[in-house]
Amino acid sequence: MTHFRKMHGLGNDFVVFDARKQGLALSDAAARLIADRRLGVGCDQVIVIAKGGGNFDAEMIIRNADGGAVESCGNAARCVAKLLMQESGRTSVRIDTVGGALECSSAGDGLVSVDMGAPKLLWHEIPLAKATDTNMFQLNVDGENHVASALSVGNPHLVLFVDDAERAPVATLGPRIESHPMFPERTNVEFVSIEGRDRLRMRVWERGVGITMACGTGACATAVASFRRALSGRKVEIVLDGGTLAIELRERDDHILMTGPTSEVFCGELDLEALGR
Repeated sequence: MTHFRKMHGLGNDFVVFDARKQGLALSDAAARLIADRRLGVGCDQVIVIAKGGGNFDAEMIIRNADGGAVESCGNAARCVAKLLMQESGRTSVRIDTVGGALECSSAGDGLVSVDMGAPKLLWHEIPLAKATDTNMFQLNVDGENHVASALSVGNPHLVLFVDDAERAPVATLGPRIESHPMFPERTNVEFVSIEGRDRLRMRVWERGVGITMACGTGACATAVASFRRALSGRKVEIVLDGGTLAIELRERDDHILMTGPTSEVFCGELDLEALGR
């Protein structure tokens, strides 16, 4: 039997395995079953904490609900950082991911801040299928044009500014954009309405998952896109279905600082052999 924790950041939920002492290699099929809300534990992402190399406290390996490996997850980073800080008694940790290094620290009152690094804004870094002005371009979806912004925060994002995020067609337009030919590695999709210079409302379609209550990298992407379009300042509140994240685009180096809560819901054990791991 293998121990796990069920955690979430603003409702974006995770099954977290600690594999620092004994390695854990999950198959795509096993990750899908763990994430299944009827046949498994149920989550948006499966997280494996692996032993960190060099000056990293740990490595974070991320699987979406469809079993596919992904590069980064901001809400999961806060959860993993909280566990590592509680274990070590320290107030900061460094986590390695495929999407890049994450510097994490306690922000007090149970909050965790993550330095997500600088966004990638060039079309081939995101990546897109062809050279494009990523700040603002027309994306044609089934004959209808949408004004969009694209960037990477360790993983690809497409941000759409809409009149009312509450009424945006997240469930229908989100999956069509996710697999659009413009995105060779698929993309996350954010639907965003402006509530003020320092407050944005965002709903999200996550690549390989679907609609989720929150997306940390999506909130970061939204803050960057709105600043680039002169719709907000460098510090904003992003209001998600599951709660609010504070995002700052640091002036000296354009690093994105994300601050928000984490929650541990329960612990349990899984028979991974029965899942075919």
